[in-house]
Amino acid sequence: METVRTAFREECARLDAVLRSLTEADLGRPTPCPPWAVRDLVAHVSTGAGRLVDMLAAPAPPRAEVDAAAYFGAAKFTPEVDAARVDSARREARRPADVVATAEAFTAAWRGTDSAVAAQPAERVVRTRHGDAMTLSDFLVTRVVEVGVHGLDLARALDRRPWLTPTAARVVADLLTGGRPVPARLGWDPLTLIRKTTGRLPLTEVERAEIAAAGFRWLSFAG
Repeated sequence: METVRTAFREECARLDAVLRSLTEADLGRPTPCPPWAVRDLVAHVSTGAGRLVDMLAAPAPPRAEVDAAAYFGAAKFTPEVDAARVDSARREARRPADVVATAEAFTAAWRGTDSAVAAQPAERVVRTRHGDAMTLSDFLVTRVVEVGVHGLDLARALDRRPWLTPTAARVVADLLTGGRPVPARLGWDPLTLIRKTTGRLPLTEVERAEIAAAGFRWLSFAG
């Protein structure tokens, strides 16, 4: 749990600093997650980073039924759920009027979650907005994924180098691979692994051949 919490805090703090360096024009840049502009994607990440505050204020389900890997199942990516996700972010993005308000909204969201998590044991069970009962520790892993992977999208939109923190990279990479080693001949570091397996970088033909030969598989966010 402490590693996951550290990953969440470090990754959010890094994004926090980036958001405070943006210009008003940056908020309108297109992202690799159409139809979202930067302001929309930041609103989506802010909402996701802050979800645990309300979840931890609600009664705990009796037992966990889903782990972090199962959370990213096909049901989370149906056209209906995707449409609701897009619309929600765009509505939220209309509220902060400028860069300062956008950054402050994210700060309040992630710091609220961090404070709420600090008061709870790792085995505390929460219920997600999709109805999944999960341990707090497992759900926090999904928040590291949201902030870290969408941070890659924001970096691309802003023409910046990826700022993914080492601890967050390890948490996300372990989730994607199920803790299994990456074939050595691929030569992927954690950042490359994450970008390749989430479609942020294309696979080469050589890589595809090595993956097939090794039987290497990873978690798909589309189930």
